[in-house]
Amino acid sequence: MFELIFIPAPGIGHLASTVEMANVLVTRDHRLSVTLLAMKLPYDVKVAECIESLSTSFAGKNIQFNVLPEPPLPEESKKDFIVLVESYKPYVREAVSNFTASAATSLDSPRLVGLVIDMFCTTMIDVGNEFGVPCYVFYTCSASFLAFSLYLQELYEENGSNEVVEQLLNSDNVELTLPNFANPIPSKLIPTLFSNKDKAVWFHNHIKRFRLEIKGILINTFEEMESHAAKSYSQVLPPLYFVGPVLHLKNAGVAGSSEAQDNADIIMKWLDDQPPSSVVLVCFGTMVSFDEAQVAEIANALEESGVRFIWSLRQPPPKGKFEAPRNYNDVKDFLPEGFLDRTMSIGRVIGWTSQVEILAHPAIGGFVSHCGWNSILESVWHGVPIATWPMHAEQQFNAFEMVVELGLAVEVTLDYRITFGEDKPRLVSAEEVKSGIKKLIGEESDEVRKKVKAKSEESQKSVMEGGSSFISLGKFIDDVLANSTGGS
Repeated sequence: MFELIFIPAPGIGHLASTVEMANVLVTRDHRLSVTLLAMKLPYDVKVAECIESLSTSFAGKNIQFNVLPEPPLPEESKKDFIVLVESYKPYVREAVSNFTASAATSLDSPRLVGLVIDMFCTTMIDVGNEFGVPCYVFYTCSASFLAFSLYLQELYEENGSNEVVEQLLNSDNVELTLPNFANPIPSKLIPTLFSNKDKAVWFHNHIKRFRLEIKGILINTFEEMESHAAKSYSQVLPPLYFVGPVLHLKNAGVAGSSEAQDNADIIMKWLDDQPPSSVVLVCFGTMVSFDEAQVAEIANALEESGVRFIWSLRQPPPKGKFEAPRNYNDVKDFLPEGFLDRTMSIGRVIGWTSQVEILAHPAIGGFVSHCGWNSILESVWHGVPIATWPMHAEQQFNAFEMVVELGLAVEVTLDYRITFGEDKPRLVSAEEVKSGIKKLIGEESDEVRKKVKAKSEESQKSVMEGGSSFISLGKFIDDVLANSTGGS
């Protein structure tokens, strides 16, 4: 047996796709086993629930969950993602040390052949180097964003500072040209973290370590969708393994609560009574919530459009609190008066639920999404077109790629942005939302719908035997197993 230790970043999106990546590997090759070292997000209680539920769902497979102790950090430091991940390094070192010590004293123990670290956990390369274990990255964003990140990192190194990237971020109408991209990329799509010098340097250093210290990069995408990005920077990176889409297609713990499953059961029964491709799912991920003014605009758009809908609506945290949104005790109190009664025959407003199961239902015809990469892959897999409404991180770039570069989505907006802890974002009007919904469901969506359906078929073929991602994963496994004889 050969062992891989996976180190996902804390957060449900990263955790769920990393666990599924581990599952794909141990299912593909029974000589492999995986230990997953899980970190918790102190401000998101659902991460702990998700870890527990996922570990139960994979019982009996060659996947072990090791939930690391929470570091004793001051309250303010728990909000700092960089500090939080760094503080887990001693626990990761201890776990790897215990594993290697056990392997050294028992012939029956599997041999450790690699660490597979999240794209934001490159600090753990130090642990791999300490124990002579090769490190791989599991990259949970798009290959296109990796190419964009490399471009920004090159600007940083050429100029010796982040100033030029900051200037681009604050410039209007500046367009950036990347090799093999059909369209110039507006500078306003650069994530706002680059406006913070410390965070920008932290991010650039991740990319530098990708180039210089990583043995290979597993990317959650597939060649037929992003071959242009692979060609852009393949000469300056270690081997790229396009192994996606890596999707957790069943609820099986990702939603993280019995409440979510109850929601899903009720919604599935309602969807069974709706016509095919007639319902729009409105859902913005695990960390997004809106104030009452924006909720009212969305509600008005849904009502005026007359479209069937499922709306996952969640309550913002108390003012000044840095924590994940929660379900409303009574959502009626935060919606326009009479909205639920007037839309009872065409829609449902729910809290937390299993998005991927809803997308799989044949009644779903469109998805108003924040454009997280996992959500994009889920929608493409199920052939459901997206109306883009990005929120933060690299989601504006994802929206641009889907609408402009690939023609696989329509837009509500491309440049909306939430910056946590800062000024309120602009109000997206009911007219904007309604326009996006009409583009998603109306006759003008026919061309996009055809493209998404074709890409759906390609995505599913890619992971089948003989498909592009199947072959790429096999190459990764061969490389990993070679470490057992290569003197790692």
